[in-house]
Amino acid sequence: MNIQSIMQQAQKVQQEMERVKGEIAQKTVSAESGGGMVKVTMTGANRVVSINISKEIVDPEDMEMMEDLIVAAVNNASQAASEMADSEMKKVTGMLPKIPGMDFGM
Repeated sequence: MNIQSIMQQAQKVQQEMERVKGEIAQKTVSAESGGGMVKVTMTGANRVVSINISKEIVDPEDMEMMEDLIVAAVNNASQAASEMADSEMKKVTGMLPKIPGMDFGM
């Protein structure tokens, strides 16, 4: 493989990565906590789209529990969004040739 070919392939991969980043930002993931009592939907760009809270856990006397469940659900959704983004980007970076000493992984 010559350097020009490698550079062309790297440019194609970079363009593909930009396209995939846009797609990831549009995709959503959902996660929950408290056995489904709190559900968070988030984009691949880690933007919260919605939070659904079961009426069963709305207790003015125990707001701390609800807050903890919301935090847990947001963190779970964030992790799911990161995992989805990593998976999608690995599909693209897998197109690069293996060059000793260079790691293009995300």
